[in-house]
Order: sequence, then C-alpha cells, then structure tokens
Amino acid sequence: MKPFMDKDFLLQTEVAKKLYHEYAAQVPVLDYHCHLNPQEIAEDIHFKNMTELWLGADHYKWRVMRSNGVPEKYITGDAPDEEKFHAFAKALPNCIGNPMYHWCHLELQRYFGIYETLSEKNWKKIYDTCNARLAEPDMSAKKLIQMSGVTLVCTTDDPVDDLHYHEQIAADKQFSVQVLPAWRPDLAMSPEKAGFAEYIGKLSAVSGVAIVDFTSLKQALRKRLDFFAERGCLVSDHGLDYAEFCPLAEEEEEMLVKKSLSGASLSGEELRQFRTMMMLFLGEEYKKRGWVMQLHYGAKRENNERVFASAGANAGIDCINPHGFAAEVADFMNALNNDGNLPKTILYSLNPTDNALIGTMIGCFQNEDARGKIQQGAAWWFNDHKYGMEEHMNSLASLSLLGNFIGMLTDSRSFISYPRHEYFRRILCNYIGNLVEQGEYPEDYELLGEIVKNISYYNAVNYFGFDLQ
Repeated sequence: MKPFMDKDFLLQTEVAKKLYHEYAAQVPVLDYHCHLNPQEIAEDIHFKNMTELWLGADHYKWRVMRSNGVPEKYITGDAPDEEKFHAFAKALPNCIGNPMYHWCHLELQRYFGIYETLSEKNWKKIYDTCNARLAEPDMSAKKLIQMSGVTLVCTTDDPVDDLHYHEQIAADKQFSVQVLPAWRPDLAMSPEKAGFAEYIGKLSAVSGVAIVDFTSLKQALRKRLDFFAERGCLVSDHGLDYAEFCPLAEEEEEMLVKKSLSGASLSGEELRQFRTMMMLFLGEEYKKRGWVMQLHYGAKRENNERVFASAGANAGIDCINPHGFAAEVADFMNALNNDGNLPKTILYSLNPTDNALIGTMIGCFQNEDARGKIQQGAAWWFNDHKYGMEEHMNSLASLSLLGNFIGMLTDSRSFISYPRHEYFRRILCNYIGNLVEQGEYPEDYELLGEIVKNISYYNAVNYFGFDLQ
C-alpha cells in the first residue's frame, strides 16, 4: 500500500515519477487566470488567522461545509473564526475521493510543514500552528506568491478599473512576480442587470466618451482596451452562461443599443443579439491587439436565492448549465474567422460532456497564426479533480495535440491554491507515464521531458506572449 500523499503521490509508474520529479517539478508556475485581489497584493496583506486565509472566499470549501450540514453562520455568517475552522475540520474527512481533501493537505504540507491529516481530533493544534506561522513576516500575500514559484499572475479586472493597484505592484522592485490585468467586460454586456445604466455611466466617465449609441459604446471600450494594453494586458476573459450567436444588421445594432441605453427591457432574443454584436466587436479588437480571448461557458449561477440574499455572489451556489454548446460557438468563431478577426482563443466548458465536442471544434480553426491557436482550456471548476483532468487529457490527446496544451490555472481567490498546479502536473505525468508503460509512446526522456515542461509552463509563456526573459 502506498503511503498517504508522499513524494510520489498520484505517480503510479517509474516513468511518471521521473517525469514529475526531474521535469514538471523543476519549472515555475504561470497563473494566467485567477481571481486574486490586486489590492491585497499591492498592500502585501497578512492574514489574521487560518480561517481568513483558507475559508474567507473559498466557495469550494463552503460547498463542502453545506454538504456536511453546517449552518450558514459557520460558513459565510458571523460565527467566530475558530468555530468556522472547527466546522470545516469536522467536514473534511468526509471528502474521501474529493479533490478538496488533496488540495487542503497539499497546502498544509507546502506552506505550513504539516503532514498530519486534519480532523476533529487535531483541528485545534493545526489551527494554532498555522496561525503562529501566518504571524511570521514571510507569510504575507507577496511572499506566499513568491514561495509558490510563480513568475506571472493575471488577475480579473473590469474595464472601468483604474488599475492603480497594478501600477503600485509594478513599482515594487523587490517583488519579482509580474501581476498583469486581464480584461473581464461581463458587466458591459449585461443590459438585463439592474445596475447596467449606472455601469455605462462609469464607463463613460473613465473613457471620456459620452455613450449614446453603439458607435460611442465601441469608442469608449476601445479607449479602455488601449488603457489596459498600456499596462501590460494580453488576456481577455468572458464568463458566459451559454453559447449564443444571433447577429444583426449594422443599422439594427444601433437601434438595439439605443434601446438598451434608454432603460427599456430587452427580450430574450434581443439580449442574444446584444451579446453577439458585443462579442463580435470585442473579438476583432482582441485580434488587432494580439490578445488571447478566453471564453468560459456553462455555469448556471446563483441557484439558491436564500443563500444569495445573505452571502451574495460567488457563494458556491452554482451548477453546470446543460444548455447546448457546439453550433453557436462554431458559428461565432467562423464569423470572426471569415473576416480575419479570430484571435487566439481558449474554450472552457463547465460541462464535461463537451470535451470531445471542443476537441473536434478547435481543429476547425487552427492556422499558422500560432501553434495551438485555438485551445481547449484546462478542466474547469467542477472538473478540476483527478478524474476530470484525466478525462480532459484523454479527450484532448485523442482529438487534438496534447503537446500544445497550455496547461493549468488556479481560477482561485486564494493565495495558497498554487499546489493545484502541482496536483495537475502529477496527474499529467501519470497520464503520460501510463502511455509509455503501455508501449504507446517511446521512453525517450528528451522528448517526454520537453512535452511535460512545455505543458506545465512554457507553452503558456509562448502562447500568451508574456515577457518572462
């Protein structure tokens, strides 16, 4: 029987062990999509205790606690921090087979040197040990990122953001990690939301453009795109509930935008049309700037209204949206491609049944613009567990080129979630190791080592065009 989470955790073959320890573990981490707060990085915050660090914004852990029957006051409510940690510690042992069990213990091992398993029996000792460690000077936000071997982080930022925290971070010459903005324009594309008019007012103010129609809306967005580009942005990101493609004639676009700006309600069809014309416009702008377009599809959000009312957004009450994917995404990409406007694009679907679909779709739009120009993004959110990653890799390898894959991201709000990259790399090495052991690929470590290092790090560096020399 293998020891629990030892140095060869998840590595079943000698080939896998060699690939992980000698190649994958030797390259840095590039986190091209996350939800870290730039202000917290700029201010180099210290966390007051393990609850704040571990449970403060982690909806994965909140779902675990709810599933264990924990009252909401111990999750997002006003219970004392120590009691919240205790409640989580009681729930964690029930996570057998759940990636949370592995992630938590990797984090305890890597950042706190704790190799015990967290439970009801030892929770107080571990809580006190972690808190004492967090009080030390080298456990600040910036130090935690550096400790994790990270070279670059892309945060998630709204077009109206002034990015002054990014400027503050860049001015700190003692901090070696690049922290770049990523363009997330979801609010600009949501006229059905209650705050849309107010948001357009903010966009108008920061861009200096009076937004009265589609022409002026595009002008305002271009100014903000330029502003982001001047501060190093090379990445956009869109969170889309489902795929849609419903184009309009140019004169109809102007009428629809004017209607949305007037405060009038748009029909379901009109909303589809609005989002389509915005995505076509933005896709063209990304292509002009050499940016990567990330499309995250397939979440049905905020399903529990009672929890949403008390805890707000991102509280762990989302699920997979089974809405169709293929036809409209393909039509959208084809429309951009017809005009030479298709940027490098990463497709993520929250529904794992879309793996094969995406694997075949990306092959339709590859060209000489970039190696692996269209990417299937990493197993995302509810799929970033061992079986989800294996299924993703198997599908991608079978239908596309695994060797061109740009690898893992954290998609996290936590400063100590970087062991998820280690978790991914171990699974990757085990997957490739099994292929070699079964005689499906040669035991050529010059080739294998390059593939593993590229997927773990270098493919992403080259794909996004980050300056990491």
